[in-house]
Amino acid sequence: MILVLKMCFIFGQESTAQKRIIIDVGHGGKDAGAIGINDIQEKDVVLSIANEILKLNDDLEKPLDIYLTRYKDTLISLSDRTKLTKALNADLFVSLHCNHSDNPDARGIEVYASRKQEKFSKASVFMGYQIESALCEAIGYDSRGVKFTNFQVLRETADYCTAILIELGFLSNWDEESYISDNHNIERIALSILLSIQKSIEL
Repeated sequence: MILVLKMCFIFGQESTAQKRIIIDVGHGGKDAGAIGINDIQEKDVVLSIANEILKLNDDLEKPLDIYLTRYKDTLISLSDRTKLTKALNADLFVSLHCNHSDNPDARGIEVYASRKQEKFSKASVFMGYQIESALCEAIGYDSRGVKFTNFQVLRETADYCTAILIELGFLSNWDEESYISDNHNIERIALSILLSIQKSIEL
């Protein structure tokens, strides 16, 4: 349903040369994702960050053309997320997630790109490093680097656009879980991601 509604909305608009960005809001509905020390749920954290990105984007002098894969606590299949990205002819796909580890000392931000990308590989790695660097500087998290993986949402968008997946710290780490539970810090994270995207597409 969400795919159909979004397609109808976008195809009803006038065409534009502005680059289109998809923010993929991880998990949702019955899929909570990672569960933090204080029972904070990954699905809620990333939705809060995504909604804050939209709010901050509206305040820009020239807002970016941003769409979310989900706008509320609903479960959207991985295939529908990538279908939406293709249907909207996206230029950039950014998937938001939080990490978890059995090691409570594990910490930091890491970014993933697909090994199967050819046309967009360099752009994806560049975008990954740019966002991770900006986030680590803005919020003081450690860098875990840009890595390659075969996650479905990256694999299925590899031939269509620049695509990355961000792990925004560990909910299993006391300090990082506490930090990301604060609304002011959610705003810092969202602003850092938004400004990194804005800077990248203007290059």
